[in-house]
Amino acid sequence: MGKEPNAEFFIEKLQAAKVTFERALDCKHTEFDDLYPYMLEHPQFFWYKRYVGWSELLTIAGLCEELSYPWRDLFTPQQVGYIEQRVMSAKVLDFWFEKNDSKEHAQADQK
Repeated sequence: MGKEPNAEFFIEKLQAAKVTFERALDCKHTEFDDLYPYMLEHPQFFWYKRYVGWSELLTIAGLCEELSYPWRDLFTPQQVGYIEQRVMSAKVLDFWFEKNDSKEHAQADQK
């Protein structure tokens, strides 16, 4: 048949999905902006963008879980809890970075 699933491949995809979701939370550019440039004019755009990022993150984390790949190492314990709950709530949006005023979050904004 084909190649066996590769843990490194899935972990890299999960890391990329995490970055995309975090960029969406920060209202930064993602591939979604390029796919739907006309949506920038609509107020609901950022909600859709976050939902797409969250869905991708959950999908890849779920596959890693099924394949017993160590996906949790990429996230804080709080973030793992959000992923395991699967619901993108206001709590996830507000506290994904744990402290939005933290030095780490501010430095990430500059990138």
